[in-house]
Amino acid sequence: MLTVVTRLVVSCTVLGIGVGLLLTAALGSDGYSTMINGISLALELDFWIVNLAVGIVLVGVAWARGLRPGVGTVVQPVVVGAVVTAVLAVLEQPEQWWARAALLAISLPVVAIGVAGYLAEGAGAGPTEAAAIALDPPVPFRWSYGLVQGGGAVIGWLCGAAVGPGTLLVIVLLGPMVSWVSTLARAQPARH
Repeated sequence: MLTVVTRLVVSCTVLGIGVGLLLTAALGSDGYSTMINGISLALELDFWIVNLAVGIVLVGVAWARGLRPGVGTVVQPVVVGAVVTAVLAVLEQPEQWWARAALLAISLPVVAIGVAGYLAEGAGAGPTEAAAIALDPPVPFRWSYGLVQGGGAVIGWLCGAAVGPGTLLVIVLLGPMVSWVSTLARAQPARH
């Protein structure tokens, strides 16, 4: 169990670094964060309160569809939140557009590796991934993840949050990237 938890924490740390890079690029956040930000702006509530409430709802919906929560359901938001906070405290938003674009380009594969890694442990999914997995079937994860991210971005935007090219890239590319990384990882021979 310790090795699963260790791998889960490492994968969530990678995911948090990727999200921190995405946010530092300031070219648009992921759809889930956009939704949480928009709802918190519209309701004048703290981000963490909305994040907790929406997370519980999405995990509950996934549970109703047969996806049981696990240790990963708790570890993912806690570790990712702590790592994102640390990354944002260390990095400053670059002024040059090309540097911000480079951060955005780097962030997507890092996020994909982190998501694929923590989901591979089978220890429970965080809110965004749980909602996407709950749609599979009938919609494969590589597309359901984009639907969840896109739906979150639209809700957030309607509530007053900003979107940008990074938001669109997450919606279109991240689900297929996570699926591709997951397939690559399964194709590797097991180490003994």
